[in-house]
Amino acid sequence: MKRALVTGGTSPIGAAICQRLAADGLHVIVHAHASTERACALVSSLQAQGFSAEAWRANLADIAATQHALATVLAGGVPQIVVHNAGTHDDVTMAGMEETQWRDVLGVSLDGFYAVVQPLLLPMTRTRWGRIIALSSVTARIGNRGQVNYAAAKAGLEGAVRSLAREVGGRGITVNAVAPGVIASPATAAVMSAEQIAALVPAKRAGQPEEVADLVAFLASGQAGYINGQTIGINGGMA
Repeated sequence: MKRALVTGGTSPIGAAICQRLAADGLHVIVHAHASTERACALVSSLQAQGFSAEAWRANLADIAATQHALATVLAGGVPQIVVHNAGTHDDVTMAGMEETQWRDVLGVSLDGFYAVVQPLLLPMTRTRWGRIIALSSVTARIGNRGQVNYAAAKAGLEGAVRSLAREVGGRGITVNAVAPGVIASPATAAVMSAEQIAALVPAKRAGQPEEVADLVAFLASGQAGYINGQTIGINGGMA
């Protein structure tokens, strides 16, 4: 049974990805940092459905601690699928942005990508098969007021994906990014009405977490072996 590590596994998108990959027959490692109770609850739900899953806790912004914690993951076998979904917002215009707001947002997305992926590359390479998928955002392409830090973090991920794909593409490993637009969630509902979404998105609706999960699952499958170094938008036509 292949193993899949999903960072940020308790967010709406992350949970949908965990559910879909588990349903596809993978052993899913659900990562969380502050929301460990939700991770354990998700794991219990997956196991109750007859799927294979476990929870894993790490602060991805702490590179050394994350890489140390990965020893417990590797002890169970090499994750051949890594989905880096973890990310955070701290929205404020650049003129008023504190250094911590800049560093914290980049820390989870960019430092987190390095912290999780780098130690797994050589073990994954030895298996001669792997899928690395990073969750970016439409914001990396079109920008958004108050999200200079978030846009920089996600654009940085896309650059990392393109370069890493060139490094490991000959080893049976693909590296791609998925860039969602407006996706339904409690956080989205708190700041955007259905009318605002319809005015912004040509599809006239928010996407569903399950739609993102379907795309991630395809990229994680054997059918996507010739897709490498790409950023695939799933944004209803926003960009």
